[in-house]
Amino acid sequence: MGRDRLRRTHLGALAGGLTLAVIASTGATGAVQPVASPTPTPSASIGKGEGTLQVLTFQDHVEYGGTDSRFNWVTPFEEKTGCRVVKLDRVATSEEMAAKLAKNSYDVISPAPDLAGRLMAKGEVAPVDTALIEDYKHIPKRLRELPAVRRDGKVYGVPYLWGVNQVIYELGRPQGPEALYTTTPVAIKDDPLGIADAALALRRTAPELGVENPFQLTPVQLDAAMKLLAERDGPERIYWKDSVDVIRALAAGSVRLAQALPYHRDLFQRAGRRVKALERAPMTGWVDSWMLAAKPASPNCAYRWLNWTASPDVQRRAAAWTGLAPANPQACDGRARHMCEIYHVRDDDWIRRVLFAVRPTGDCGGQGGKCTDYTDWERRWKNLVK
Repeated sequence: MGRDRLRRTHLGALAGGLTLAVIASTGATGAVQPVASPTPTPSASIGKGEGTLQVLTFQDHVEYGGTDSRFNWVTPFEEKTGCRVVKLDRVATSEEMAAKLAKNSYDVISPAPDLAGRLMAKGEVAPVDTALIEDYKHIPKRLRELPAVRRDGKVYGVPYLWGVNQVIYELGRPQGPEALYTTTPVAIKDDPLGIADAALALRRTAPELGVENPFQLTPVQLDAAMKLLAERDGPERIYWKDSVDVIRALAAGSVRLAQALPYHRDLFQRAGRRVKALERAPMTGWVDSWMLAAKPASPNCAYRWLNWTASPDVQRRAAAWTGLAPANPQACDGRARHMCEIYHVRDDDWIRRVLFAVRPTGDCGGQGGKCTDYTDWERRWKNLVK
């Protein structure tokens, strides 16, 4: 089960290598004990590390200097804490992550919202004692209280990086986000949670449907979103998974509109292309967070990792590397300054327009009523993208 995840090519490589080459080629210029109960006992400090740590995350989210020696936040962690990362598994999709979890044990996991919701519901991750996370208080309340990181009043995730989906274009301003589905040729991210973007567009074109939370849809609302998605589906629509694919399509002028990220647009603008975004329209987004396994073999090292990855220094490096926004605004200087600017990290009004993803559930996110769940979305999406 999983979400077809954006395979991010890190910003450093994009800015200096493959992506700009693509553009140029087309003419573009006390001690923590092992968690055995759902509510950990608050402790004054993290206990002595067990010596090892097993990590599961997405590609590019954790670097050890193998590609660029300037981007290494594993070695400094090991030197500071004495906890050696003995397993670092990195995947491209939520589906791959779920498969890894089924066959292996980890201490810390960094799932996307679709998988995070399942892990919390099934008790596969443990509540986090946030008193042990020094920089937790610096993460904005909006991110700390998202349903993707909380359940039943307990905190399960420490926000790490976040992004938003935008409609970007170069020529001919579209009237609204619905143009992504009523125009061709276009590029759309291959992701079941992308149904929420279509549902969000229906707020404007079909207000009688009463779409409030685009991630919690009734059967009627889901049908309407799928109808909109299918309206101009065909050979002129690209469903992309890899950043390079959407960048190549835009660079060649083979699509009029694309569902993309702020850093995609920024790459083109820095190359002299006048690519714009529908800035005033509501947007969907997501937060990737770090979670604690339900029964970590090394709980103290796991907490040291959560503490480490919430720090400004690590999030600064991660944001600069991935082209995403850091959850901790104190990271918004140095290498990450530009990422914070293009994601408007300190602009509360801009961020309020972002509807952050949560796993769709049949109980409408605990709000009562009858909604469709993620398995419905996944099935309908796979039938669309064949």
